[in-house]
Amino acid sequence: MHIMEGFLPGPWWQIWFIISAPFIIYGLYQLKKLVEEHRETLPLLAVAWAFVFVLSSLKMPSVTGSCSHPTGTGLGAIIFGPCIAAVLGLIVLIYQALFLAHGGITTLGANVFSMGIAGPIVAWIVYKGLTKAGVNTYVTVFLAAALADLFTYVVTSIQLALAFPAETGGFVASLLAFGSVFAVTQVPLAIIEGAVIALVFKYIIHLKPEILTRLHIVSESTVRKLQESAL
Repeated sequence: MHIMEGFLPGPWWQIWFIISAPFIIYGLYQLKKLVEEHRETLPLLAVAWAFVFVLSSLKMPSVTGSCSHPTGTGLGAIIFGPCIAAVLGLIVLIYQALFLAHGGITTLGANVFSMGIAGPIVAWIVYKGLTKAGVNTYVTVFLAAALADLFTYVVTSIQLALAFPAETGGFVASLLAFGSVFAVTQVPLAIIEGAVIALVFKYIIHLKPEILTRLHIVSESTVRKLQESAL
């Protein structure tokens, strides 16, 4: 989903910088507060960042000017919230643009919004909603991560369609064209990503559940139930 350097024309690349900026600023504030109040979360923050970096680096050709890959942002969004996940995504995207020729600096605002903001917001909403509804925790994590991945590519399709409307059919025709091409690779990738993140979350539940309870991600009763069910 990384849109390549120089691919978006003005004023679109500038607009996405402006839209993304408030989320990043608030995310930096939340991150500073989190580290000050819960320093024990630093290793988990590093894991969440590494997860985004590794998964989003596994690119394959897709739409011209972009690519398909997992995003990995669902894990960070579920544990730390969408704005901190946006900061993690920004760091990953800057590194990839500078050293891996993956994405770009002028398209950084657009890529941050789709992968670092829109996807994590969906993951967070789905996780909170299904948790309140009493859905199984691992199913909830799977759906949150998979839908976040898919929504990232919906947003990328919207970004490309806005910048390059079709001569016939305009924005809608272009959106359908971009979205249908992305779907071929992204639907199976989203399913795989959801399963992987659910497994990682299960590992955290059994290894460091106290961090999740302190951050109010899962209750102590839910942790006990999940741990007992694995015995």
